[in-house]
Amino acid sequence: MIKSAYLHIPFCHHICHYCDFNKIFLKNQPVDEYLQFMDMEMKHTLERFPADHLETIFVGGGTPTALNEKQLAYLLQSVQRNFPVTQDMEYTFEANPGDLSLEKLRLLKEGGVNRLSFGVQSFNDELLKRIGRTHRKEDVFKSIEHARSAGFDNISVDLIYSLPDQTVEDFQDTLRTAFSLDMEHYSAYSLIIEPKTVFYNLMNKGKLPLPTEEEEVQMYDVLMNEMERHGYHQYEISNFAKKGYESRHNITYWDNASYYGIGAGAHGYVEGVRRANHGPLKKYMAAISETGLAFKEEHTVTREEMIEEEMFLGLRKIQGVSIFGFEQKFGADPLQLLKEPIDENIKKGLLEIQGDYIRLTRKGKFLGNEVFQAFIGAI
Repeated sequence: MIKSAYLHIPFCHHICHYCDFNKIFLKNQPVDEYLQFMDMEMKHTLERFPADHLETIFVGGGTPTALNEKQLAYLLQSVQRNFPVTQDMEYTFEANPGDLSLEKLRLLKEGGVNRLSFGVQSFNDELLKRIGRTHRKEDVFKSIEHARSAGFDNISVDLIYSLPDQTVEDFQDTLRTAFSLDMEHYSAYSLIIEPKTVFYNLMNKGKLPLPTEEEEVQMYDVLMNEMERHGYHQYEISNFAKKGYESRHNITYWDNASYYGIGAGAHGYVEGVRRANHGPLKKYMAAISETGLAFKEEHTVTREEMIEEEMFLGLRKIQGVSIFGFEQKFGADPLQLLKEPIDENIKKGLLEIQGDYIRLTRKGKFLGNEVFQAFIGAI
């Protein structure tokens, strides 16, 4: 059953130094044409893979709110036409602080969007400049104030830690400011240096002074402690929410459930097949003109790969992987099928069995990637 749809808007006013998502400068791009091709892709996708009712829609990028009002209205109408939006659906738009006029907020609200995710990253203006962000601390306060006045009562803020020259104290300051906003949801990720980014090039030249591994661990420790102290429930390694405000869309990924991927460079997972769309706009639009769909590659996931994914995605959730749920899906007891990596990580103090769940210990949260790696090729 297909529960979710991800829609990708690749346009940005400015490219951040750490970003490796499929993105292009907005200026002089065929935005209107691109949105028309997205509409065609939605229509043909549903014809090929019908779904009765979606539970979540997530519009990401790039910067979806970089669209002007007319383009935004077209996109919202297109979504409504292809994936009927219902009141019980979680419908999220990613947004950059400073990009959202009251008119855009009104359009989003009228279009059925009920959740906003702001890419804040830091509340330190010097650090924001350093990482290539164009907004400043004050823009965040204004954008959230406007969003509240437009009626949005489910807002998430994204933060990044372990940034160049960032100290533990600076990250604590960012968290203090974040909590003053009293958001429903926070995501906080450690900086990962990806190829083909400004930061990657600087790192290779020895010009990227990053915090030490020990400082990064301290920041994550501070993050978990402060979130708990302020009443935010950690439901995934990097995600924290007030009760009832967990991201249902992201849980789709961690549950290894099916979802559509619409737009240039988008990825989807439907009927046991992972598909990736063409990234460059011309190739994306040419493929849709030809076939109605934009697939660059398709991979049928084997049973072994499904089991690996079930573990390394499911263990990201603080609740962990259900033993009963695993048995229902794969007809095998994970404690027997995956005895070696599970026992090994229990011995190391990184995994534990709590009732029906196999889950990371607190120590395991710091070494999650090491635990996940143990399940690759384990069968």
